[in-house]
Amino acid sequence: MTKFDGKRCLITGAASGLGRSTAFAVAERGGSLVLTDVDETGLRRTAEELRAAGATVHLAEAADVSDHAAVVALAAKTHAETGSVDVVMNVAGIATWGSVDRLSHEQWRRTVDIDLMGPIHVIEEFVPPMIAAGRGGHLVNVSSAAGLFGLPWHAPYSAGKFGLRGVSEVLRFDLRRHGIRVSLVCPGAMSTPMVDRVDIAGVDRQAEAVQRGMRLFLRHAVTPDQAAKSVVRGVERNRYLVYTSHDVRLGHWAQRYFPPGYTAAMHGLNWAMHRYVDAPERQRAH
Repeated sequence: MTKFDGKRCLITGAASGLGRSTAFAVAERGGSLVLTDVDETGLRRTAEELRAAGATVHLAEAADVSDHAAVVALAAKTHAETGSVDVVMNVAGIATWGSVDRLSHEQWRRTVDIDLMGPIHVIEEFVPPMIAAGRGGHLVNVSSAAGLFGLPWHAPYSAGKFGLRGVSEVLRFDLRRHGIRVSLVCPGAMSTPMVDRVDIAGVDRQAEAVQRGMRLFLRHAVTPDQAAKSVVRGVERNRYLVYTSHDVRLGHWAQRYFPPGYTAAMHGLNWAMHRYVDAPERQRAH
């Protein structure tokens, strides 16, 4: 089992949502923390609350993980002040949805830069020192249900999350000889601030039909704290695939063992997505 007690843990995306909740969950198990997020104010708040609760936060440094130079600087500061970390947790990410005829190049690029290249930058700068330290460790990459399934309108998001899944699958075997385990987290619906910031190309988020769809999404969502407990438990048990809700586990089983059911579900979701999103345009037409 992977033990957090006494281990130094890097967590990206720690200012809010799953990253923040994971930081608290790790601290409860005795892990010390190196935290980063692009949101400097939120990151400072998280670090202050953790320290007030008795946690050890070695460093809380704002950085944009999509900026390789920023991650290089973060790693240099971390290694100079604390030495190599024992656990790397790539949590930071954004979501972009939209049909291919509405998505801009900038939306595609930004999503892939943050959701795929961001974790790769972190892996580049933090995992080799873990190997050199010879203490083993754990790499945690947060993908998504969109890294497993062909969810409607998720092409940019899935590009990053499927890519991160591929990186994780390779490193799962490559890093084993160094005693470094890999976990791929695949959350489903989760009530995080990212829900309010999802970029939906060419769609008015304030339209009643879209808001109704968001409420339906949140009705089945787990909280970040619930998801963080699943993540920490999965890492402690050295699980490769970590689900944060039973619906994703069931869907992944159906995809592998009952393809017709999976295909029917994806067609149904696609129909429902277009129904919600196109409803405002139909209403205006009448």
